[in-house]
Amino acid sequence: MNRKICVITGGRADYGLLKWLMLGINDEPNLVLQVIATGSHLSRIHGETYKEIENDGLHIDYKIDILSNDDSQVGVATSIAKAVTGIAEKLKILNPDLVVLLGDRYEIFAAATAALISRIPIAHIHGGETTLGAFDESLRHSITKMSHLHFVATKEYGRRVVQLGEIPSSVFQVGGLGVDGIRKLHLLNKQELEVALGISLNQRNLLITFHPVTLEQDTAEVQMVELLSALSELKDTTMIFTLPNADTGGLKIIRMIKEYVSQNENAHFYPSLGQLLYLSTVAQVDHVIGNSSSGIMEVPTFKKGTLNIGERQTGRIQAGSIVNCQPSKESILEGIRKLYSLEFQSELAHTVNPYGDGFASEKILNSLRTLPLEGILKKAFHDL
Repeated sequence: MNRKICVITGGRADYGLLKWLMLGINDEPNLVLQVIATGSHLSRIHGETYKEIENDGLHIDYKIDILSNDDSQVGVATSIAKAVTGIAEKLKILNPDLVVLLGDRYEIFAAATAALISRIPIAHIHGGETTLGAFDESLRHSITKMSHLHFVATKEYGRRVVQLGEIPSSVFQVGGLGVDGIRKLHLLNKQELEVALGISLNQRNLLITFHPVTLEQDTAEVQMVELLSALSELKDTTMIFTLPNADTGGLKIIRMIKEYVSQNENAHFYPSLGQLLYLSTVAQVDHVIGNSSSGIMEVPTFKKGTLNIGERQTGRIQAGSIVNCQPSKESILEGIRKLYSLEFQSELAHTVNPYGDGFASEKILNSLRTLPLEGILKKAFHDL
């Protein structure tokens, strides 16, 4: 009997990482891919990115709309409740043998809750990581405790999963899924990218993605003011903004980006670039600025610099190409100056990405195909 694998994806961020695994499952003769799309995938503001899944030739079994125009604490909690209910209902219909989840978003926490209560084993990808500035930190570790198979990016992250009481034999070090796309995709050259984005690149070019720091109270707007003020000091620089995730305070940042772009002809924004355009943009710009996990986990493969602003990604293992700064205008400008310094530029050539070599999806697929699932629902707690 074919094994039914249900992948639940909540937006562009996790689908960009899951894409190659999902395509592999779909092509595997002894596996059946089921897909639930929720979260910002269905949001017009965030680019209705469920269409990227369909454009890749994958069938979405169910779309579950959980978002509203309220990104306050109460609004996000309401979205979680809607996701738990909606996903539980669809899992009952799909009846998968295994649910696959990636990361730490609140809709993924809701999916894990629904699967756990439904007595469906969970395979979790990218556990054991730390991001001390976001409540994703707590959600990630909670998902780990609800999961039964763990696919981690590094040895240290694997040790953390075991430290949480998970059986060592259930933890598999596979590398970061984001590197897979860099290896597999034929990226656009400069001219092709300019046509696709509808812009012209300049002497200097930056890619900017900034998310709210969800464990800080009402700092999103203040920090974005500092970032935009710093960027306004730059000359002969094309700025390419991607919009933030559907987090608490994210709508304020989106409004500020749109206003800034309307007033600066060298600035452009895109609700979602998709994996091909995003990675092609990274390949063509000078550096990446913001607080996205991609700047930590994928950009180092391109041997490009990342200016990591503030506390959102604090705790992640970092390559030498990462420059950390405070969310203030002067600190950001100082960081940008370092990115462009000759000394830093010479060091970039020796960058080694700690998140692997781009074969994570194949390793996970092999495990999903072969690992026994009988009896894994009742987990023992592994004491150190």
